Parts: sequence; C-alpha cells; structure tokens
Amino acid sequence: MSLKPRMASPVALVPDLADPLQALGRALFASAEQSGIPKGTLFLVYLRVSQINGDSVCVELHSRNAQQAGVTPERVMAVAGWRDSARFTEAERAALALGEVMARIADRPDPVPDEIYREAERHYAGQALATLIAGIATANLYNRLNVATRQVAAAN
Repeated sequence: MSLKPRMASPVALVPDLADPLQALGRALFASAEQSGIPKGTLFLVYLRVSQINGDSVCVELHSRNAQQAGVTPERVMAVAGWRDSARFTEAERAALALGEVMARIADRPDPVPDEIYREAERHYAGQALATLIAGIATANLYNRLNVATRQVAAAN
C-alpha cells in the first residue's frame, strides 16, 4: 500500500464542511467541560476508536492531544490493552468499552449491548453520556473520511 493519500481530505474539498465540523468539535468539548468529562478521557476514547478503525492521522492526533490534556505517555501507550491494564479508572473503562462497540457496530447482532450502555450510564448521566456518544460518533466520522481516502499521518 502506498503512503500517499488517494485524494485530499473530504473535509478540505467539500465546500462549507470544515467549519461545521470544527463547530461540532468545539460544542462537544464545551459540553464535556459542562458535564464533567475530562478532556483526557475523550482523547483516550477517540484514540481507541481510531486505533480500531486504522486511522493513523487520528491515532497520532489523539495521542498528542491526550498528552497535552495531562494523560501520561504510559496511559496513552496502554489504551489498546486497557482491559488488561490497571492504569484506567472505572469511568474510563466504561467510556472505552462504549467507544469500542460503537466503532464495531456491524460486528454483532446487538451493536451496543445493554451491559456496556448501562455501565457507561452509571458513570456518565444525561448530558455527559450524550456528549460521549456524540463524540464517539464524530471520531468514527473522521476515521471513515480519513481511511476511505487513505490520509497519511505526517512523517517526522
């Protein structure tokens, strides 16, 4: 496979798409702040979703953003194996589990099992849960745009 994008990002090519998507991101982080979701938690979930979806651009972006939000490098590196790591809180585990099932909705007859939803709901109620769900959906949107067009993470 070539490390060259198939085309420029659809976000750059579709007229009037970038501004609404940036506004969506700002709204999600404002809602997260209002509802008590740490930025680091969102970035860890976005990172895990991006790992599952194979989006190297977002994996790098969310790894950097998580660290800038105060997540230790050890926790960033451990997110792919969060189930077997003591580095994550119960609330983070619930968010990561929800992110994983939402990234893989076609893989099971019950795409978001009740036990995963209820555990997320136990830690994130009302606006917080809605923010988490909308954020995961947005991460999936970006992943699909980047993967379909083979966007490439910048070489350092």
